[in-house]
Amino acid sequence: MKKLKIAALLVAATILACVGLSACSTDISGRKNDDTSTLYVGYVGTSFPTSFMPWLSRDGIAPTVCSMIYSTLFSYDSATAEYEPLLAKQWCYVDLYGNALTADGTFDGETDYDAVADYYNSISEDYMFVRIELFDGILWTDGVPFTVEDVYYSFDVATDYTFSNHAGALAWTADLQHESSGGTVVNQGMYTAAHPDYSGTLRIDEDEKDTVIYLKVNKVLGAVTTLFTSILILPEHIWKPLVNANDQLNNKNPEGEFLSQYRNPVGCGPWILNRSQTNTQMITLDRNPNFHLKDENGNDLYKVEKIKLLLYMDQNTAIFSIRKGYIDVLDSSVSSNYLSLFEADENIQILRAEGTYTSCLVLNVNPSSPYNSGMKTLFGDINFRKAIALAVNQEELIDKILDGAGQTASAGLILSSSEIYEPRSDVLRGDYEENIALANSILDEKFPQKDASGYRLYNGSKISFEILTSTVQQDLVAYLQRQFQRIGIDVQFKASGSSPETTYIYKSNFDMTVQSVTLSVSTADTMYKAHFVTTERSSNYGKYGDGELTALINKMRETLNYNEKISLIKELQIKVAESYYKIPLYSSEVLSVARCDRFTGYTVDSGETAFNNTSLQNLVRL
Repeated sequence: MKKLKIAALLVAATILACVGLSACSTDISGRKNDDTSTLYVGYVGTSFPTSFMPWLSRDGIAPTVCSMIYSTLFSYDSATAEYEPLLAKQWCYVDLYGNALTADGTFDGETDYDAVADYYNSISEDYMFVRIELFDGILWTDGVPFTVEDVYYSFDVATDYTFSNHAGALAWTADLQHESSGGTVVNQGMYTAAHPDYSGTLRIDEDEKDTVIYLKVNKVLGAVTTLFTSILILPEHIWKPLVNANDQLNNKNPEGEFLSQYRNPVGCGPWILNRSQTNTQMITLDRNPNFHLKDENGNDLYKVEKIKLLLYMDQNTAIFSIRKGYIDVLDSSVSSNYLSLFEADENIQILRAEGTYTSCLVLNVNPSSPYNSGMKTLFGDINFRKAIALAVNQEELIDKILDGAGQTASAGLILSSSEIYEPRSDVLRGDYEENIALANSILDEKFPQKDASGYRLYNGSKISFEILTSTVQQDLVAYLQRQFQRIGIDVQFKASGSSPETTYIYKSNFDMTVQSVTLSVSTADTMYKAHFVTTERSSNYGKYGDGELTALINKMRETLNYNEKISLIKELQIKVAESYYKIPLYSSEVLSVARCDRFTGYTVDSGETAFNNTSLQNLVRL
């Protein structure tokens, strides 16, 4: 089988097609004639949003733009396993009387996890308190001061589905012991000067009334993760007067002032939407002159004054545009197939970042009615799943599909570069021919009969499955087809369409699918449950259920001993590996390209392209 390569001729041919594309003509000569500190960024997609609801879904460029206009309380640094300040400058666990559980007993001290575990394990309450202190002096882009009441409102409406109409927000606040319904607080789990703790134990001094908030969270060390890093904080003075049970935050038919706020977002992040220079083909962001974070010299943290995001309908056109100098950088990663087009160009920099996720082949192990019959039922047999897993040759997939730009992934789904990686979970590693022999010996006992082509038979029919995935993964399916043929199993490609989760996956209408899985210390508490416990509209696509695994996940979530938590995550890797449910295919590198004839200083962070926050803080205009 010969893999199709994208030749330079394909991109060159785009020159002719580009003339008739409106996306190509948008500000096409702008960069070449621009002597300002404006970064031109190419984005490949079908359309740009015309309005910006703060908590948008995963669709297109909207989440990227919203995260630049708004901000979360903290960001998470996977290298240091620390929460880095954004809107909030510090946080700590406190006891029920508001005393800091830190190494030096101060609110800005380092977390003493032993003290946290000793204290909260000694009391019967099912919650613990977290104290957060915000930066003082932050302004919304309309000039109104940012306070803890904006945080209170954002978290409050996130727990109130009647007002938010946003299921994701409910998941983000799942470990916050606060609940509102229809605008009325049902259970109070947040405390500010304006929403006090009437017992008086959680003290807020007068000079802290705008900057300190306490959260009441479940006894889970990871309870703070989504609260800190997922929820974009909203301006209470803008949204509280507008949002109600009839006009929800996630408004499907916004009109009047609601629509106006979607189109003219008021944030306090590092960037401001430039509405006059934004249209269906271009989004323009101006640097926020009042952004509170500065560099070590007290200067603007972000060195670029303006960002222009240009829409391209296909990657070939975007590749042509960066080669010809119409844009500085691509927002998205590029296929390794394209790299040869850039290697000889001294004005283009190729950047490689380690991937942060594992691509997996997910088996539908527990399909719901009416799809719980036929060959899908074979996935319920763990030995059958093991044979499938043994037939995957990750090295070949990395070589042929990724052109070597990736690494093998453990069956425990934690990357080997992680400090919490457990080598014993690498149960599929070994000599591939020996793995094939073992897989065939397993299947020979169950399905010894084969047809004339060597495919195994089940009730007289060839064992065959469809792999539901996007059209760009057809090469992957073709190689898996060849690998599974060696154990007498047939697989075929099935196009997933634009909304596979709603159309197929949540309904159980699939055999196998490809999924990206990211597991780490910071995501363990939420993602293990999402991938292996929750069965309704979750990342547990195959509705897998195992009592021992669930118990181990709950134990990991509930322990307050940090070292024990790490040990349990290592045990979980082994259990996940031996389930043979989410079969690792590879962890791909993130490849990106950027022109270095106007800006230098592009850097890469794990899992990100050259267009990232670190680059924006380091770029130097030539």
